[in-house]
Amino acid sequence: MNRAVLTSATVVALIAAAGGGFIAGHAQRQPSGTPGMAVVKPSAAQMGGEPIYYQDPDGRPFYSLTPRKTPDGRDYRGAPAGADISFAEASAPQAESAAPMDRKIKYYRNPMGLPDKSPTPKKDNMGMDYLPVYEDDQDDDSSVKVSAGKLQKAGVQTEVAERRTLNTVVRAPGTVEEDERRRSVVSLRFEGFIDSVENVTTGTHVHKGQPLMRIYGPNLSSAAAEYLSALNARADAGINGQALKGARRRLENLGAPEAFIADIERTREVPVYVTWPAPQDGEIVERTAVNGMRAAPGDVLFRIVDHNVVWVMADVAERDLGLIEVGQKVVVRPRARPDHPFTGKVTVIYPHLKMETRTARIRIELPNPDRVLLPDMYADVEIATGTEAPVVTVSNSAVIDSGERQIVLLAKGDGRFEPRAVKLGRRGGGNVEIKEGLAEGDKVVVSANFLIDAESNLKAALNGLDTGEKSQ
Repeated sequence: MNRAVLTSATVVALIAAAGGGFIAGHAQRQPSGTPGMAVVKPSAAQMGGEPIYYQDPDGRPFYSLTPRKTPDGRDYRGAPAGADISFAEASAPQAESAAPMDRKIKYYRNPMGLPDKSPTPKKDNMGMDYLPVYEDDQDDDSSVKVSAGKLQKAGVQTEVAERRTLNTVVRAPGTVEEDERRRSVVSLRFEGFIDSVENVTTGTHVHKGQPLMRIYGPNLSSAAAEYLSALNARADAGINGQALKGARRRLENLGAPEAFIADIERTREVPVYVTWPAPQDGEIVERTAVNGMRAAPGDVLFRIVDHNVVWVMADVAERDLGLIEVGQKVVVRPRARPDHPFTGKVTVIYPHLKMETRTARIRIELPNPDRVLLPDMYADVEIATGTEAPVVTVSNSAVIDSGERQIVLLAKGDGRFEPRAVKLGRRGGGNVEIKEGLAEGDKVVVSANFLIDAESNLKAALNGLDTGEKSQ
């Protein structure tokens, strides 16, 4: 058999065997997070001679038994028969495997994190080398060290705790209601008869003192006649000022309008009918008075409401009540006109919760001069909470909340992380206030922190097993 053919076949078999061995070894020994590509490269001391095969010039695993060019026109590199073939990982720097000469090794630990230490180098049952632990390493029970490869593969990201101004916006649904202090009703304190009603109807805006109806009341006329007699009595008739004052007080107790009393004093006559005025400015929201009807004492004849100022009643969730205070600024957007926001303040926080919805009611007073806000109208309420003073904050994703504790992972450098218990405050804008546990400038993990926390818990548990103590 031709020697060249035999040699070529031997090289191909060698490459195939070496590639298979590389794949098997790579699956067991490749460090996590360093997805390097195996390349075939000649050693520094190559022996001369005729090439027995040709390799890609960039070191990639492409080979040929005959001269060949790359797609960009470069020649494949010839490998002589005496070349030393190495299947090392191109991206694994040898400097990492070399132990520093100026650091003293304290012991060797299990590469899988098991509680097994050795004073001398050794391998585990899978053939992996034990990792050295140096005397100047800050290895304590509260921290965990993760290799750079694992950090890169898990996508761990960090950020610095900063001072920010948290202005959390609490949103709640609201309803427009009438101001209770701006309602009034028109009724009589005596039995009377409505002679006529003025041209006012439900929805009519009236002003204070504007005539609403004309009334006749026998009791009112009797009291008016008594007052007129006291006015016309001569001083020598035995009627003193106290009697005159008492007669006027009787008219006032019957609710007689001031204009009616003034007419008696001016004309010295008792009018047959009394013109009843509106008690305030506002819109008539109810009218029951009709011409000729008999009105009993206390019957509601008109109901008038002033809508120049209205209330917005908002239902705030129970969890947000701690953020609400009287005097906070509120923006109200009526759903009928969302492009027309109104600005007001929280005036009252009602002292009771709604048991069915677990919400509390708050009251916002709003001026409504254009009467855009109508009673029973729905609105969206935005309450600005917080203070202008900056506080230490981190992203919400930095906090691991188990229900019983809240922790963040403090990045201490060189792949070392320490779980740190914190006390939380307000939230807003994707950030959370840290009241205790962190200082401004501390670096914390904000991504894939649950993986590091799991490894920290595993380390604590294994250390507890190693020392015969129960882990916390």
